[in-house]
Amino acid sequence: MQLLIRGVSKSYGAGVQALSNVSLTIPPGMYGLLGPNGAGKSTLMRILATLQEPDAGTITLGDIDVVAQKDEVRKVLGYLPQDFGVYPSVSAEALLDHFAVLEGITQRTQRRAIVEALLRRVNLWDVRKRKLGGYSGGMRQRFGVAVALLGEPKLMIVDEPTAGLDPAERVRFLNLLSELGEQSVVLLSTHIVEDVEELCTRMAIIDRGRILLEAEPAAAIARVRGRIWRRVIDRRELPGLERDHAVIATKLVAGRTVIHVHADAAPAGFEPAEPDLKDVYFVTMAGFGTLKAAA
Repeated sequence: MQLLIRGVSKSYGAGVQALSNVSLTIPPGMYGLLGPNGAGKSTLMRILATLQEPDAGTITLGDIDVVAQKDEVRKVLGYLPQDFGVYPSVSAEALLDHFAVLEGITQRTQRRAIVEALLRRVNLWDVRKRKLGGYSGGMRQRFGVAVALLGEPKLMIVDEPTAGLDPAERVRFLNLLSELGEQSVVLLSTHIVEDVEELCTRMAIIDRGRILLEAEPAAAIARVRGRIWRRVIDRRELPGLERDHAVIATKLVAGRTVIHVHADAAPAGFEPAEPDLKDVYFVTMAGFGTLKAAA
């Protein structure tokens, strides 16, 4: 079962174009939607989750029309939004049991087995009696995954899932998402490049409501290899270098300023840099032709 998005557009008041003719083919597995805040990611996620309707375009999940058959979509959908509320004074076990009832799992023995299996799967069984108000951010995210998995979804949508997580919780959460991608379509919307690079077999970059690139991460990295150059500079040199070269990134490494530029040949004083997905992202966002022509 794959997700097909064709020509989807969405605008809001005051002429804000959130999505403009978005078309994507999303196969089973982990798929990354990468872009800055305000790029249109959350709007697309809400449309796919049947919370909003597009102004134009079609979306199908297998043989389900996502726009016209919302009830059918919801039967096979798991949705973890960026922000979701929990009852802080209720335990994880009790609240997940309540959501299971709402999902239609009314037989008590069956429901108890499902709740235990899900809490074990997200590594929360040992803290199942703890009130959710005492959970860390990562634990709450994993609880959100347990809720989203109640219906055994064929499509799992996760919106900015690792924002604000500490490194250990981020690793736990990404490992969990990777497992889910073995069984269904998992759409990961994020502005964190490393999440996509580490998890996703395919990806798209979106900005201002438009898809700038759709590719396999490894293939996109290969396209910029030999065109990314680095140099350690004095910070005062930066304005002049920005005038003379296509600077795509500036960062501090061990207290030193390192810049990456995009060029077909090595600029004077620069050395080759082994590219990563961040370089792909910056090249794409800057509008250079290397990736657009190949995509």
